[in-house]
Amino acid sequence: MRNLDVTTLRSFVAVADLGGVTKAAGFLHLTQSAVSMQLKRLEELIGVPLLDRTGRGVALTPSGEQMLGYARRMVTLNDEVMRRLTDDAFEGEVSLGVPHDIVYPAIPRVLQQFNAAFPRVKVHLVSSFTRGLKEQFEKGKIDLILTTEAEKPENAEGLCRLPLVWIGAPGGASWRRRPLQFASGRQCVFRARAISELNSDGIEWESALETESDRTVEATIAADLGVGAMIEGTEPSQLEVIEHGGALPDLGEQHINMYGADPSKGDVIAHLAELVRKGFRPMHSRRNASVRLGVVV
Repeated sequence: MRNLDVTTLRSFVAVADLGGVTKAAGFLHLTQSAVSMQLKRLEELIGVPLLDRTGRGVALTPSGEQMLGYARRMVTLNDEVMRRLTDDAFEGEVSLGVPHDIVYPAIPRVLQQFNAAFPRVKVHLVSSFTRGLKEQFEKGKIDLILTTEAEKPENAEGLCRLPLVWIGAPGGASWRRRPLQFASGRQCVFRARAISELNSDGIEWESALETESDRTVEATIAADLGVGAMIEGTEPSQLEVIEHGGALPDLGEQHINMYGADPSKGDVIAHLAELVRKGFRPMHSRRNASVRLGVVV
């Protein structure tokens, strides 16, 4: 019977998530040679190569991609057992602020993983608009916040940069009509940019509704009574990106930023911030891959 070592699995996960041995070593507080040795031992135990080292960076082999899912679950389970059954558990409450439109798909998984690591710490999720979240953060009412902004301020950590796209009903035709019915909440941070681009392109438009409810906006768009602007990849299942072929203006990109990830705040906030980084890393990676392939201009 061959047994997997959790420490080795933790090194493998760190290398996969951070994209290299050097960053993983720093994150794990180990030497590069120690991490490399652990990876070698894991590959020898499994009997298949897990990392493709032929390129400049470190990439997972097909076996490595399969192994990563198992490794994550085993490390998470190990940490949950240690925290639940030892006296070293953290207790208390932390607050995480996230704009409505980027709660999915990453945040539910982040909360699940955090609960496994810190079962006695309650996370208070605040879902609001970027402006409101920044105001509450500056007043010290929220520990950690995410924002959607046109740029990355110096005091923020950039998680990823994604295109802002036009969203409509599946197979809808409202985007072809003029005046264009634009559906947006009054507090939506994308509203001003979309309106500015429509005006710049000389496209006649009207407000499809007056509301502060995201659900009302989504229902209006799903009924093909208007179009909206969202960050690519965050659109709900009942809506889709409009393939307009240049009939609508380019909306540029939007930054997803994080505020409050200060190591001085302690292990709990640091762990939550790292889970958030990992949660948004796949979106950042897909974006970079699209740019390299020429899919996104």
